[in-house]
Amino acid sequence: MEIVLILLVFIVILLLVIWRPFLKQEKNQKNAELVATTQKNVREQTNIDLYHEHKAEIEKDFNDGAIDEENYQYLLIELDNSLLQDIESSKQNAILPNTEKPFSVIWPVTLSFFIVAFSVALYLKQGTLGVLMTEPTASRDNQQEQMSAEQQEQNRQAQMLAYVEKMQQHLEENPDDSEAWYNLGQTFVGAGEFDFAIAAFKQVIRIEGEHADLIGAIAQASYYRNNQQIDVQVQTLIDKALALDINDPSTNILLGMHNFSAQEYQQAIGYWQRIIDANKPNVNIAALQEAIVEAKNRLGISSSEQASSQATVSTQAIAGPQLKLNISLSASVAEKLAQGEDKTVFVYAIPTDGQRMPLAALKLVASDLPKVVILSDSNAMSAQSNLSSVSKVHIYAIVSKQGGAGIKSGDFKAEVNNISVEKTETINLIIDSFVE
Repeated sequence: MEIVLILLVFIVILLLVIWRPFLKQEKNQKNAELVATTQKNVREQTNIDLYHEHKAEIEKDFNDGAIDEENYQYLLIELDNSLLQDIESSKQNAILPNTEKPFSVIWPVTLSFFIVAFSVALYLKQGTLGVLMTEPTASRDNQQEQMSAEQQEQNRQAQMLAYVEKMQQHLEENPDDSEAWYNLGQTFVGAGEFDFAIAAFKQVIRIEGEHADLIGAIAQASYYRNNQQIDVQVQTLIDKALALDINDPSTNILLGMHNFSAQEYQQAIGYWQRIIDANKPNVNIAALQEAIVEAKNRLGISSSEQASSQATVSTQAIAGPQLKLNISLSASVAEKLAQGEDKTVFVYAIPTDGQRMPLAALKLVASDLPKVVILSDSNAMSAQSNLSSVSKVHIYAIVSKQGGAGIKSGDFKAEVNNISVEKTETINLIIDSFVE
């Protein structure tokens, strides 16, 4: 019933809009005629009054001898002609035709008929009143839900765009705000703008230096930009991030996802478990545990089998090569480092064949030293490149001046060469050499 009332009100409003100019035109025409008649009468009376005043003046001048008989008669004739001309002009002005063409009654009648006929036809086409009242609302609800989803997406995009603009304005005024650059990079990743994300992460590196989580973030953005494929560039970034921190969450999550997509579930579990074992802050451990459970389900491993599998993996890790290292600082180096901020220490083993990619790596800080650590296959950056794959290695312990991996000028180092991976004795590494 509500729909019908709305339609009727709508039709009435349309008819009023159509008829209003015509009705207003009729009223204006009558008012105009009344005004014209009044103006005509006033004008004529004014002309007559002026005629009598001028005639009285002429007669007075004639009686006083100011004009002779001939001029007296001439002025009377001119005065009469002037009165006639004024009266004639007044009549012409009063009956001037209205140049504005009036609306014909045909137009509102025609439009009214069309609106009524169209409304009736539309009603007949859409169905009877009963159909209108009982029409299912499911399709309309679906449309509303679809519109709501589209509106939500539009709102999300609008909010994201507003946030990006706000952050860009902030960074124009504060170009060295590394946290803002990092948040902007993460926003660009969510929006699929990977080139912009990489540029933002590089700004963070410019401010803070190279860190594993930043290299890992660039690796993730490059991975998605490359249609989730690990090419040479992405692999280089992954290797660099893991060299800085073997337990970097961003890089290990990326490797786990990549292996999971390739149905290599055991490798995916290994990368995700590495993050859980590292127990780093700001990591969603619960989500990683769920991902591991799903990967094990894909492998067809039951709960009891999962526990047994985990024990087997741990046993295998213990059974592999283990190099026990006692890392310490010389007195002179310790004295120099005590004067500044805590420095990053990298401990890693590389193959003796000239390759520089670490087979196992650990990341410490100078304040941790002296400390005994163990390099094993669990510290490997990939399942294929580990201590078990070689017989001898070179081992380095580097105090990094800038916090980046590799040996650079200004660092302090210790190294031992040609160490067998089967060595069981503790290896002493005293960091005492300055890198020129």
